[in-house]
Amino acid sequence: MAGHSKWANIQHRKGRQDAKRGKIFTKLIKEITVAARLSGGDVTMNPRLRAAVAEAKEENMPADNITRAIKKGTGELEGVNYEEIRYEGYGISGAAIIIDCLTDNKQRAVADVRHALTKFGGNLGTDGSVAFMFKHCGSILYEPGTSEDKVMEVALEAGAEDIVTDEDGSIEVITPPNDFIAIKEAMEAAGLKAVMAEVMMKPSVETVFTGDDAIKMQKILDALEDLDDVQDVYTTAVIEE
Repeated sequence: MAGHSKWANIQHRKGRQDAKRGKIFTKLIKEITVAARLSGGDVTMNPRLRAAVAEAKEENMPADNITRAIKKGTGELEGVNYEEIRYEGYGISGAAIIIDCLTDNKQRAVADVRHALTKFGGNLGTDGSVAFMFKHCGSILYEPGTSEDKVMEVALEAGAEDIVTDEDGSIEVITPPNDFIAIKEAMEAAGLKAVMAEVMMKPSVETVFTGDDAIKMQKILDALEDLDDVQDVYTTAVIEE
């Protein structure tokens, strides 16, 4: 991570997410519905659903909305049948991008993703073209000044895979995807509150963008994230302001 601040980049990304709050509930309802459809409506037996419900509660989603989404997923209520699709592509200077979608219209989704990429200088890749540059894992981030010893002690005891301290002082706990919620809850029980926690596709390499290239790359990411069918966008690009 040398040469840039992970903390600054996370704050930049979080700020952009906060500016798009209107889409949060829609995305979470989709995720809850699909998670319930795939593995049942019992949050104690379905790690993906448990994570989605926990995030929905953090976003102050009404309990009735959560319950309805689960029931739509399990078939107790009528609902849209969303399909999970992952697209892989490239941005400026070949920066890798993974785009995860939940859609009821695959043709629309791929057309919109392709257009968003090509409009700003990127292009759609083939399956597997960039996925090898990412790791599926949980990521729990703590701000600079958090006790590294305490994070390490609690995280390792809870079953974390790795703890990474960045040069800027931020601390990241890496978890297996299915153990993410249990480890996050163990950290919270120990008084450690994360500033960002998610199951993600974590890039194994990163490319820092500045100046005009940073602006162009951000336009691609914004265009993708603004699409109704897009749930998550992951990239090897690091945008520095």
